[in-house]
Amino acid sequence: MAMQVSESDQIKQFKEFLGTYNKLTENCFMDCVKDFTTRDVKPEESSCSESCLQKYLKMTQRISMRFQEYHIQQNEALAAKAGLLAQPR
Repeated sequence: MAMQVSESDQIKQFKEFLGTYNKLTENCFMDCVKDFTTRDVKPEESSCSESCLQKYLKMTQRISMRFQEYHIQQNEALAAKAGLLAQPR
């Protein structure tokens, strides 16, 4: 049973990853690719898509850091509150 839960979680995470990847790809493609008259990717399209990806990665990293900071603050506040409640008056 534990193996099934783990496998199920892995499948769910992979589906979430694919959804995020598809959204990112679509957004960057729509923003960067403008000319369909040639099969080659133009240098400006390539640099635009690379920049788009870098912005997304930086944004994701920053959100993750802020999320961690928020949880640390919440845990500290809960610990302080629990410490105050545990002390006799």
